[in-house]
Amino acid sequence: MASQKMSEDEIRKIATQRVQGRIGFYWHLTTYLLVNLMLVAIWYFSGAGYFWPVWVMLFWGIGLAFNAVAVFLRRDSDWERRQIEKEMEKIRKNHG
Repeated sequence: MASQKMSEDEIRKIATQRVQGRIGFYWHLTTYLLVNLMLVAIWYFSGAGYFWPVWVMLFWGIGLAFNAVAVFLRRDSDWERRQIEKEMEKIRKNHG
């Protein structure tokens, strides 16, 4: 299948989506840090017994890690587009 050259609008759209994804991740990270800092402060000022904030940190941290992988470790951002093109080609062959 021949590779199609992307238009400037398509390039801009993809670049915008990537930047928005990064911005979203940084907001997520900032919120995670601030909320967990407040939870640790509450824990500390309420007697510093059992360290219960660890559960919030752990499970929210897992979600944050998945968010980071989705935003920063995309191995092949063209994969979905290529798969769509492949399916379109199959449909054309079968129905065209």
